[in-house]
Amino acid sequence: MRTVIGDFMPVALGVAISPVPIIAVILMLLAPNATASSVAFLLGWVVGITVVVGLVVLLIGPVDDSQTSDPPTWASWLKVALGAAAVLLAVKEWRSRPGPGETPELPKWMSAVDSITPVKALGLGGLLSGVNPKNLVLCLTGGVMIGSAGLSGGDTAIAVAVFVVIGSLTVAVPVVGYLVARRRLTKPLDDLKGWLTSNNAAVMSVLLLVIGVAIAGKGLAGLG
Repeated sequence: MRTVIGDFMPVALGVAISPVPIIAVILMLLAPNATASSVAFLLGWVVGITVVVGLVVLLIGPVDDSQTSDPPTWASWLKVALGAAAVLLAVKEWRSRPGPGETPELPKWMSAVDSITPVKALGLGGLLSGVNPKNLVLCLTGGVMIGSAGLSGGDTAIAVAVFVVIGSLTVAVPVVGYLVARRRLTKPLDDLKGWLTSNNAAVMSVLLLVIGVAIAGKGLAGLG
């Protein structure tokens, strides 16, 4: 199981290092209804990752207790395809980055985040974690890595839980930190929001390129 966790660690970190949801949760934390909305968003984020990864693991096939030294051929090809998809998303992000002197554009829905209700925040967290193209590719990849590893039922559940925890860290840390020391974190959170807004496209393009090449490389290695 440790080998599987080591393999999907970069993918789970890719889910975590996602500027848009981090900006969204920061905006919620700076809003009047900070506690309820941010906690609901975090819950939706966790549920979204869990559902996508869990469904992939279940769809790949029943988990058994046999240990396999190599992944099946189809799983390797799927990793190559998912890696290529991540690289294409990286190219798209890079081409969409703002030029010198241009103001970065954030999604229009972010203008309403400061007044979002907990129910809508819950749904938004689920959508951003499990449905948006970047996270969907990475969560699918994580599910394939776990589901095709030949782990026992218990080890599979632990591996999925570890993936979800890692993928949720960058959303969970601001929320928990704010609940513990909200006055101290207001200024740092606002500064972080500004930096992420300016560098969103560059961060995502580099991240997706590195992870995409790594995923495709693992798939090709499995075909050798």
